[in-house]
Amino acid sequence: MKRILLCTDGSTFAQSSYPYAAWFAQGMGASVDVLYVTDSRGQATAEASNLSGSIGLGAAESLLKKLVEVEHERAKLNHQKAKLILADAEAAIAAHGATTVKLIHKTGFLVDCLETLEADVDLIVLGKRGEAADFAFGHLGANVDRIVRSGHKPCLITPRTVVPMECLLVTYDGSPTGQQMLRFLIESPGLRGLEIHLLTVAESESDAEKTQYLAEAEAVLQGAGVTPTASLQVGETEKAIARYIDDQSISLLLLGAYGHRRIRHLVIGSTTVQLLRSSEIPVLLYR
Repeated sequence: MKRILLCTDGSTFAQSSYPYAAWFAQGMGASVDVLYVTDSRGQATAEASNLSGSIGLGAAESLLKKLVEVEHERAKLNHQKAKLILADAEAAIAAHGATTVKLIHKTGFLVDCLETLEADVDLIVLGKRGEAADFAFGHLGANVDRIVRSGHKPCLITPRTVVPMECLLVTYDGSPTGQQMLRFLIESPGLRGLEIHLLTVAESESDAEKTQYLAEAEAVLQGAGVTPTASLQVGETEKAIARYIDDQSISLLLLGAYGHRRIRHLVIGSTTVQLLRSSEIPVLLYR
C-alpha cells in the first residue's frame, strides 16, 4: 500500500478516523491524501435565477445583485471552513505519526469526486457517520452507504471511538473477496504484527465445505509466515462474528461485502450492513 485517501467533513466521526489513517500509513509506508468536499447544493448560482416576471425588472435586478453578494460571501465562508477542517485533519494525522499528508479541496459531491480519485489510491478511510451523526444513530451515513456500494477499493469504516490496534479478525468464506483479504494481510507488514484471528461461520460443526475453507485459509497464512488462531463458529453469520469480536476483544475486522454465493450487484450483503451499523471497532471492507 502506498496511498490512502481519507474523506473528512470535520464531524466527530471524521476526527476519530484520523488516528486510524495515521496508523495504517505508518504500518504500510503510505502517504495520506485528505479530501474535503464542499457540497455543491449550497453553491447554486443566483445568475441562473429569472425573477423579472414575478416582481418587476427593477426590483429583480436589485434583489439579484444582493443574492450574488450573499452567494459570494457564502463561497468565501465555505472556503474558510474547508481550510480549517483540512488543517485540523493534517495536524491530527501528523501528530499520530504520518509523515506525508496532502490536502485536497473539491466542490461537488463526495461520491462523484471519488470516481476520479480512487483509481490512484489503495485504501479509502471514512467515518461511519457524518455531520448528522446525532440524528442517525444506528444507521450508516449516506456517503458511507453510497461509497461502499459503488467503490472498487477497500474501505476502512471507522467508529466514533478510537481503540488500540492489537487484535485482528479475518472472516473467511472461501470467496474471491476472502482470498483478496488474505493477500492483503500477507502483503501488509503493519497488520502482520497484530494478533491474527481467522474465522469461518458454518451452519453445523459437520459442514465439510466450510471446514475445508478454514483449513485452506490457515494453510495460506502459515505458508506466508503468519500463525493465526483459526476458529469454526456455528450459527447465524452476523451473530457469530459479533460474538467472536466481543469474546476475543478484536480491535480490527476484515470483512467481505458479499458472501460466497451472493450475486454481485449494487446491493451489499445484509450481514455486512448489520455489522457495519453495530460495530464499535473499525471495519476494513472488501468488495
